[in-house]
Amino acid sequence: MAAALLLLLIPPVGLLAILAFLTRPHAARIPLKGRHVFITGGSSGIGLAMARAAAREGARVSILARNLARLEEARAAIQRDSGRDDGVSVGVHAADVRDASAVARALEEAGPVDVLVCNHGVFVSQELERQDMDEIRWMVDTNLMGTIHLVKAALPAMKARARETRLPGSIAIMSSQAGQVGIYGYAAYSASKFALRGLGEALQHEIIAHNIHVSLIFPPDTETPGLEKELKSRTELTNIIAGSSGGMKSDDVAKKALDGIKSAKFIVPCNFEGELLAAATAGLSPQSSPFMASIEVIGAGLLRFAALCFQWNWFSTIEKYHAKNKKSE
Repeated sequence: MAAALLLLLIPPVGLLAILAFLTRPHAARIPLKGRHVFITGGSSGIGLAMARAAAREGARVSILARNLARLEEARAAIQRDSGRDDGVSVGVHAADVRDASAVARALEEAGPVDVLVCNHGVFVSQELERQDMDEIRWMVDTNLMGTIHLVKAALPAMKARARETRLPGSIAIMSSQAGQVGIYGYAAYSASKFALRGLGEALQHEIIAHNIHVSLIFPPDTETPGLEKELKSRTELTNIIAGSSGGMKSDDVAKKALDGIKSAKFIVPCNFEGELLAAATAGLSPQSSPFMASIEVIGAGLLRFAALCFQWNWFSTIEKYHAKNKKSE
C-alpha cells in the first residue's frame, strides 16, 4: 500500500524516467531482410502466414512440419506470394518436433538461423478426468518438449551467427491466451502452454548476453485447420466460455507476431483483449518498454479487479450449467 501511494506522488515524467532505467532487456530492432527465418508448423495456418510475410520482407525462409507434400505446397505458395524478382528460396524440412534427433538434423540441413519461430502446437479440449493419457502426453511432448528440442538444436549456431553479424537474433515461441489464463476444458493444453512462459523467461536470462531476444506470442482462437478440428470436439462449457472471446485470422496474427519479433518484445499480444491479459499477467516477466511498464504498474490494481470480474462470470457460468444439467437428469 505504501508503495502504491508513493507511485501516486511521482509525476508521470519521473515515473517514466525511473522505468526507463529499470526496464530490461534494452529495446532492440531485429531486421528480417537478408536473414534466415526458420518457422515450425510452417505448412499451414499462422506458420505459413508468417513465412509468407517474412519472405515478402526479404528473409530467407525455412519451414518445418511433418507432412512433406503439404510443405511443398506451402513452399510454392510462399514463392508465388513473395513479390520478389530475384526468386525466393524456401527450405522445407519434414520432421516431428517430438523427435529431437530429427529436429537436430533439420536444423543442421537448414544452416545457421537468425530468427527461430517455434510455432507448432496441438490441442484437444476435454476435462482432465476424461482425457486419455496418450492425448495429454501428445500435447505436452509437442508443445513443450518440441520447443525445447528446437531451441537446444538451434542455439549454438544462433550464438555464433549473432557474434558474426553483430545483429540481434530472436527465438519466438507461440503460446496461446490459454497459456495466460486457465479455461474450462483446457487443463492439459494450458499446462503445456503455461510451461512455455517459464521456459521463455529463464531462457531470456540465459541468452541475452549473446544478443538473442525471446518473444512469447499469445494469440486468441485463430482461424486455422487446427482450430476447425478442435471445434468439432470442444466441450459445451468450453464453447460457452472461450467462445465469448473474439477470434482472429491467421494473416492478422502473423503480422502482430512478426511486428513483436522485430521489436524484440518479450510478451506479444495479438488483440486488445490480449493487451489487457498481457498487462494483467505481467508478473516478473521482462519488459523493454517504459511506456508498457508504466501501464502495468499503474493499471495493476484495476486489472486485478477486472480479472476477478471475469472469474466471477466464468464460475457463475459453470454453476448455472451444472445446475441446469442436474435438473434435466
